[in-house]
Amino acid sequence: MYFDGAVNLSGNGIGAVLVSPDGKHFPIAIKLRFDCTNNVTKYEACVMGLQAAIEMKVRKLEVYGDSALIIYQVKGEWQTKDPKLIPYQKYLMELIKKFEEISFTHLSRDKNQFADALATLAVMAQMEEGQTTQVLQIKARGEPAYCFMAEEEIDGKPWYHDIQVYIKTREYPPGATRSEKGMIRRLALGYFLSGEILYKTSSNGELLRCVDAKEARKILFETHEGNCATHANGHMMAKQIMR
Repeated sequence: MYFDGAVNLSGNGIGAVLVSPDGKHFPIAIKLRFDCTNNVTKYEACVMGLQAAIEMKVRKLEVYGDSALIIYQVKGEWQTKDPKLIPYQKYLMELIKKFEEISFTHLSRDKNQFADALATLAVMAQMEEGQTTQVLQIKARGEPAYCFMAEEEIDGKPWYHDIQVYIKTREYPPGATRSEKGMIRRLALGYFLSGEILYKTSSNGELLRCVDAKEARKILFETHEGNCATHANGHMMAKQIMR
């Protein structure tokens, strides 16, 4: 579990994220509508994270935060005399008893950016007390948005239709000019027809199946969002698609 708090001119917020052993993230962000110091927000965030873990019936927990104050106070290495923090420390110790195993580790702020971002998001969100907003889903993408575009086929025929027809029947599209016929013949040299399926021969001899716009969109979706769920670069993604 990672936790952090944020205090600025826009208000106060806390964030925590629980990460399961299989890598699933469960983020939480809360806007605090009362005056508090930075240390108080850190305690609030830590308490919130532990409460969420208890509700999820977590029995073993590793806690990470960039607040040296909380981490070392929980470990018993530091003591607080701040009357605002004493109740938090006592409550935190009670929550800790509910776990079979729990550890606290201090880390640098640059390694706690997700929790920090959640706390800042809570601060900036315009919300009324009691209102709940689902945290946005965050994804990683290695390609520009236009790379997901599969152009619509205006006439309802796939982009390779003329090549496929020529290989199959040696016929040209109606009204094709002499230069257009010559282009179709040259393009056809790099394609292979097996039944109704057209393949393009790659430079290394591999046969690449030609697909229409509908199937291309399906492949892109499965690669990025579905079965493959990849966020690799273009070359790696192409290799996955060819498999």
